[in-house]
Amino acid sequence: MATIKDVARLAGVGLGTASRVVSGKGAVSPATQAKVRAAIEALDFRPSHAARALLSGYSKMIGVYIPILKGTFYTPILQMIDTELRANGLHMVVAFGVGQGDALRQAVEGIEFLLERGCDGIISMSNILGDEDIAALGARGANIVVVNNATSGLGEQAFQVDHRKGGALAAEALLAQGHRRIAVIAGPADAPDNVERIDGFLKALRKDGIDTGALWIADSDFSPEGGFACAKELLASGYAFTALFCANDEMAVGALSHFQEAGIAVPRDVSVLGYDDTPSAEFSAPRLTSVHIPWRDVVKAGLNALLNRCYDGDRPVARRYPLGVTHRASLGPAPVAKAPRRGKKDM
Repeated sequence: MATIKDVARLAGVGLGTASRVVSGKGAVSPATQAKVRAAIEALDFRPSHAARALLSGYSKMIGVYIPILKGTFYTPILQMIDTELRANGLHMVVAFGVGQGDALRQAVEGIEFLLERGCDGIISMSNILGDEDIAALGARGANIVVVNNATSGLGEQAFQVDHRKGGALAAEALLAQGHRRIAVIAGPADAPDNVERIDGFLKALRKDGIDTGALWIADSDFSPEGGFACAKELLASGYAFTALFCANDEMAVGALSHFQEAGIAVPRDVSVLGYDDTPSAEFSAPRLTSVHIPWRDVVKAGLNALLNRCYDGDRPVARRYPLGVTHRASLGPAPVAKAPRRGKKDM
């Protein structure tokens, strides 16, 4: 395989001159450029990624940190980032947590991993990193943006949606259908975005006169397995409810699965409402009504801001993201004076 030294030798020029032609940086006469390009073509020279990095001063790699590599939430986000980067001659390097253990430690280690690989910039989807964690990186933290993180000290490096508003929209959607006996499957109690959406949800219910202290609420882990287990616990509790709000779609899909297994008809017996509006919501059975969070727009804004920082670009960066509720088959009117019926397996 030909090297840049071979190109320089064949063209009869110095290594620095050949490098300037390959990188496109620096002054080289047209005649010399022609000789170098002829040598490149004759040798079928293709500079390696490492060589391009040395020549340009950039690795052309963008790091992405996600807390966990599973489920339907992060997959479309990673696909979108990868597609965008490839279209611009860049590459994606992904680091992720392993699911269990100290989430903050995993996030810090993931960021360090990406920095050590020479990524020009990093986009972090962790909601657990704080101001002090980014500040501890010093100058290395300048080319990091965080998405779905309420970190206050990062200013234009932070991209966040209004989860309290999202929670309120969920409550309003249920109230509009006459639901007042409501159960909740929340996410992890230590996840800031979960805390915000549940806070917004309960505040909207209280505003409508509902005693939220009497609601059945369980904390889970944002997984389908967690939603399934909590739905089973909910039915076993004997709590009378007409609607279930789940703090993300994956838990809602798990709950739908258990209701189907238990003979609970959705939305005839109970309604189910999710959050995020991921692809799993559109293809669940029944199709899931969900609070729509425009994650693609949020991540795209963060990515554009990061590329502007890394490569002195001027890509558009949105800061406002409209939220809404995508209505599908899982939400219906509240049954009149009727608790959910028990399936045959519960008899």
